[in-house]
Amino acid sequence: MNTILAKMTAISASIATWLFVGVAQASGLGVQGGANAARGADQPIDLFGVGGTFSTITNVLLFIVGAIAVIMIVIGGLRYVTSGGNQNAVTAAKNTILYAIIGIIVAILAYAVINFVLGSLLPGNGGGTSV
Repeated sequence: MNTILAKMTAISASIATWLFVGVAQASGLGVQGGANAARGADQPIDLFGVGGTFSTITNVLLFIVGAIAVIMIVIGGLRYVTSGGNQNAVTAAKNTILYAIIGIIVAILAYAVINFVLGSLLPGNGGGTSV
């Protein structure tokens, strides 16, 4: 009895999703259309794109992460220079520099992924989908 109920629920959910997607595509709503429909009166119009809110937030966070990583590289270099031959201090300084470089790489990759996803979701940006 439970499997029949579960199958009926799955079928009804599939039909509802299919109808919703069909209505959204027929009305021309995409990601930007949905964002515009959900936008409040005091929110900016451009949430996506070059000058949009998401791009601005991403750029600011990337700048902050990059600045912190550069500071950590400088601190690691100073620790390396002032280690005085102590093997534990040298290892700690090398780890600081290594983790700072890994942080920069992760930040750059995150920036690239965000730009790729936003570019592929927005119509007219030459992305992979036309949502």
